[in-house]
Amino acid sequence: MTPHQNSEPLRASRPLESRQPVEPDVRSLDARALRGLAHPLRMRLLATLRQDGPATASQLAERLGESSGATSYHLRQLAAHGFVEDAPERGKGRERWWRAAHEGTRFDETLLDDGDESTRAAADVFLRQIAATHAQEVDAWLTTSHTWPAEWRTGSDFSDFTLRLTAAQTDELVHRLHDVINSYRDLPAEEGTETVRFHTHALPRRTGEVPGSADHRRGG
Repeated sequence: MTPHQNSEPLRASRPLESRQPVEPDVRSLDARALRGLAHPLRMRLLATLRQDGPATASQLAERLGESSGATSYHLRQLAAHGFVEDAPERGKGRERWWRAAHEGTRFDETLLDDGDESTRAAADVFLRQIAATHAQEVDAWLTTSHTWPAEWRTGSDFSDFTLRLTAAQTDELVHRLHDVINSYRDLPAEEGTETVRFHTHALPRRTGEVPGSADHRRGG
């Protein structure tokens, strides 16, 4: 878990060439969809359904520490914008189950420059909520890592890198990283499989800005 500077990059134990990227079912956001999604609770509800599977409004309220009235309202709003849908195969009687309609969401950076002020504001809410969620997930891991077996603590990663790249090179690298991650989708089920969250951040930095840290990567 302790980060180390200047260590060798981690290498996969199996050749990546044999794995083809599996593209997830992703919803591309337009201005209307963005405005419908850009709310902290709606984004948390959608993330929970995507990661944990179908659930009722009451179950989601309990997990997220919200009232069932609030989760019910925001689920209906998500449904109106096509982000969630009924899961009738799970329902019993009057109990309404919800599931995510897509595996992921794609954000179009041009929305940050949209002529509609409300769309630009929604874009800011959307991106800041993602950043907050990433920070919360890291904090949750740091808080609970001692309860996980040693192999999972070894398998976790906290690394950051500083490179000199053009915008085009950065975009290429980001897409190559996404391809590697997608090549691990839909692997055959194995004993010991858990849900694993990966965060990727590619952030340009102007010379002279105070850096958050030096290059760090977890020692393997």
